[in-house]
Amino acid sequence: MTEIKTNLQLFGAGEAVLGTEGVINADNGNVKAYGIGEGLSEEMKTYYSDYLIDNAEPALVHDRFAQKHKIPTGNGKTIQFRKYDPLPKLTSPIAEGVTPTGQTINMGTLNATVAQYGGYVELTDLLIMTAIDNNLCMATKLLGSQAGRTLDSISREVLVGGTNVQYGEGKVSSRAQLVGGEAEGNHYLTVDAVRRAVRFLKNQNAEKIDGAYVAIIHPDCAYDLMSDPNWKYPHQYADPSAIFEGEIGKIEGVRFIESTEAKVFHANDLAENMRTLTVSGSANGDTVNFSTDATVYEGALIGREVLIDGKKYYVSANTASSMTLCTDSTKQTAANVNCDSGTIIYPGEAGACGVDVYATLVFGDNAYGTTALSDGGLEHIVKQLGSAGSSDPLNQRATVGWKATKVTVRLVEAFMIRIETAASAA
Repeated sequence: MTEIKTNLQLFGAGEAVLGTEGVINADNGNVKAYGIGEGLSEEMKTYYSDYLIDNAEPALVHDRFAQKHKIPTGNGKTIQFRKYDPLPKLTSPIAEGVTPTGQTINMGTLNATVAQYGGYVELTDLLIMTAIDNNLCMATKLLGSQAGRTLDSISREVLVGGTNVQYGEGKVSSRAQLVGGEAEGNHYLTVDAVRRAVRFLKNQNAEKIDGAYVAIIHPDCAYDLMSDPNWKYPHQYADPSAIFEGEIGKIEGVRFIESTEAKVFHANDLAENMRTLTVSGSANGDTVNFSTDATVYEGALIGREVLIDGKKYYVSANTASSMTLCTDSTKQTAANVNCDSGTIIYPGEAGACGVDVYATLVFGDNAYGTTALSDGGLEHIVKQLGSAGSSDPLNQRATVGWKATKVTVRLVEAFMIRIETAASAA
């Protein structure tokens, strides 16, 4: 049986990209989102809008446990999150008949400014007239998925930027030291690593969410953790009906939500045709020569991190056969590299030997906040054929898109920690 694939974009034009400040850019000009077109009835507008939102929300794993706040229309772009300091203990007895000194509640505020994101696809009149499928429905579904994954990633990047990090079981002190895929000494996610993260949160008096801490975990890490005999699947809970969407199980007082959108620190190949480079001739200083078997373009490595003999360096310049290294990302201090010919140069943005590193986020209640996405936070936009006026004189182009306002902030750093590990399935 022969499989036939059709590129429907041949009937459209432009590439949708994410924009800011309300303008969504395309190759063929700017499209501004003013609202839903007049060609749909109110019932259909509601249907398609709900369809987009329903497809977006399941992907919003990283938003699910945040403080959620809305910005009312006409109240600017800045949202204010509030947090209260705990009251101190009162260990001194009060005097009989004497009113003690009153206390004050200290409230801290954190302001954040929302940004706007969005994307769209274009449908031509010929596609609409000739296609077998309901392309408006399909476009809405795909856009909903795009919106959900986009907005989820925005929150994820904020959360993984937190200051509290634990490397495996705490036996190494940096991401570059995490080992995976070796015969021994691998740093995979273990119950002890989870237990250590729980201890940290308990010592910070982080409140639990429905009786447990929550973790967002990648399937590759879940594979390593679920083999433990103490792992409990949702049907083994005392109340199996009270589970979160996407929850796969619980261990050490942590409920795990699985998502392929969990953060993975991946290092790209150093050369066009090779993952690593090989030192050519011994190096002693800030310049390292490498084998010309690799295809490396001048300047292509600037800003990259590399590992040489287990030490991390930053590339400040490179030719097709050499690189100049610094000790940190500011590129202010020249490195002093000592290595022999044949030493392997690994990409350094992830773990040892460039292995992928996974972040498992573990947190308690009120650790972070985000803007709510309902009631205008996430909008579905349809422009009917001819709605562009004189810029579409033959009524040839319609568009379907989405836009959303978004910001995510870490409210209490002490209430979250990320465990960085390698994974056996990587």
